Amino acid sequence: MNITCKNYLKQSFGIEESIIETAQAAERETSEIFKEIEAVRELNQYKVIAAMQEHRLSDTHFGGTTGYGYDDRGREVLDAVYASIFKAEDALVRHQIVAGTHALAVAMFGNLRPGDELLSATGKPYDTLEEVIGIRGEGAGSLKEFGVDYRQVELQNDGSIDLKGVQKAIGEKTAMVLIQRSRGYSWRPSIKVREIKRLIDVIKEIRKDIIVLVDNCYGEFVETEEPVEAGADLVAGSLIKNPGGGLVPSGGYIAGKAKYVKNAAYRLTTPGLGKKVGATLGNSRLMFQGLFLAPHVVAESLKGAVFCSAVMHRLGFETSPQPDQLRSDIIQAIKFNNPESMIAFCQGIQKGSPVDAFVTPEPWKMPGYDSPVIMAAGAFIQGSSIELSADAPLKPPYTAYMQGGLVYEHVKLGVMIALKYMKERQLIRF
Repeated sequence: MNITCKNYLKQSFGIEESIIETAQAAERETSEIFKEIEAVRELNQYKVIAAMQEHRLSDTHFGGTTGYGYDDRGREVLDAVYASIFKAEDALVRHQIVAGTHALAVAMFGNLRPGDELLSATGKPYDTLEEVIGIRGEGAGSLKEFGVDYRQVELQNDGSIDLKGVQKAIGEKTAMVLIQRSRGYSWRPSIKVREIKRLIDVIKEIRKDIIVLVDNCYGEFVETEEPVEAGADLVAGSLIKNPGGGLVPSGGYIAGKAKYVKNAAYRLTTPGLGKKVGATLGNSRLMFQGLFLAPHVVAESLKGAVFCSAVMHRLGFETSPQPDQLRSDIIQAIKFNNPESMIAFCQGIQKGSPVDAFVTPEPWKMPGYDSPVIMAAGAFIQGSSIELSADAPLKPPYTAYMQGGLVYEHVKLGVMIALKYMKERQLIRF
């Protein structure tokens, strides 16, 4: 960081020398890790370009359709490009899928039937899936209400998958095993693709007909392989996270074996129509362009997460992952152990945003969550988790989960302003 940049940070954002020095020390510490992230980005970028070339992407595919959306070549080519990148037989990519939770629900409801059992191999799933499954809430059409049973196998103390536990838990009714790749709101490591492969080998050794569904949210393009390459039958995720590259205004995807994708498409639309309908309404170009940018944006986000971990670790906070640990998602967890520090950090992240920097977030009771949550997110797209954000449930041990960042400099600035907020409130010392 040169003297001009330092002076600008001091004058425009009021960031003190001690904070800037801490940031510089963290960057020196993580320089080699950044190079590893860039190597993964390079390979993933080539994969995306190759898939677009393979399917002869043209500007004629960017025009949208209305009404039923019959014979929408842009939609069909987008599905094919996703399938190629994820090494899947087929894919379903639609702006009508409103969230990652929706994509997962479509995959589950499309492929599970009354009397089946869904087994989670990674403990309790992300909060917003609880009411989909029927663990919490009033039913309202949950899997439980439709006669689908649910069980879960807890992760081991070190956060790894309990392979023997999953092996014992699989029964005659087990029709689908769910693997949540990211940590969600849990203090545990993300699940690496190689770990997913070991688990799938165990599952398929027992019964090949069990559907393995991977919640791929926050994980796309973090590694050089995706879960389908490890043997997953289905993966699902959100386009306002990694694969949307910060450009896609809404949407989600499902990819995997053709018969299971077809069942999901029948659930999203209706039996008999499936993937053959769904007007794109002019969204195709952004969905292609966001995908093109995704490897680069994910790398920027990962650099920001590593930087944040290094800074907070230096200041004595417990972080997960630690700066030098391998990652399989873009989420950075910081344990504050008190609500004041956690709230100050999130409010500082908000103040570093290009959008709504003048807003001060406060904890509130959000739909789908079991406790008040503070969410800092000055994003161009509402709720976009590939843009810099920080979420924190207001409950012990008061852990904030930071993710995203379209450009590294934004994450760096957000973290420095968060430190400024914490220092002003005498919550940290340098």
